[in-house]
Amino acid sequence: MTSRLQGKIAFITGAGSGIGAATARRFAEEGATVVLCGRRAEPLQEVAASILAVGGKAFCTQADVSDEKGFVTAIEEAAQRHGRLDILVNNAMAYTWGGIDSTSTDDWHANFATTVDGTFWGTRTAMRLMKDQGGGAIVNIASICGLFGTPWMAGYSAAKAAVINFSRAAASEGASSNIRCNVVIPGVVDTPATAGMLADDKARHNTEKLIPLRRVARPQELANAILFLASDEASYITGACLPVDGGRSSELYTVLE
Repeated sequence: MTSRLQGKIAFITGAGSGIGAATARRFAEEGATVVLCGRRAEPLQEVAASILAVGGKAFCTQADVSDEKGFVTAIEEAAQRHGRLDILVNNAMAYTWGGIDSTSTDDWHANFATTVDGTFWGTRTAMRLMKDQGGGAIVNIASICGLFGTPWMAGYSAAKAAVINFSRAAASEGASSNIRCNVVIPGVVDTPATAGMLADDKARHNTEKLIPLRRVARPQELANAILFLASDEASYITGACLPVDGGRSSELYTVLE
């Protein structure tokens, strides 16, 4: 273990798998006390156990990010229990799939309840807590879909685009209180959420052909970027949007081999 986050209290949503779980483990490696938040207790407990097994500090709190009262209470109780809140990672998301012409209003709204509303509630709560304690760091997780139009994922794309610009506003408002807010923008990451599109070798290969580095990301690679923006090494960085996508967003078109 090293000490880039020594003594910090970090609250991470969607921490039971994928990017959230990798981030929790990475933060704990760097000395943070991590509070894992998610809807299901079992995955959270498994991640916490893996952290505790190597000498890290981890606690679980079961909450649905799309439920304002439950989510806000979870953050506030964590801050009260540990004496402060230094880092918030808004990673939890939800999405629906389908064409615009066949998307119901309920399905459209479902894309925003966790991704946008939850990010707003979490950021608002963290800013109130961090203002009283002299500062802190918020890292919101968007998606490459928030940068480009994505067929059959209009609701998800719109929600992630909202996270990006909301975070810029939060960075501007929080700066005078030493509260930094930044965004990490993943491309395709090998997580349970992408299991369908990477279900076999052909599907994976077709996806990888569109990425300049010719492979999908590992969750740990996203965790490293989140760690940097959450740490004091990024003390003069706020309002930034960091793509971690293997170069996908840098290309106008892809030369297929």
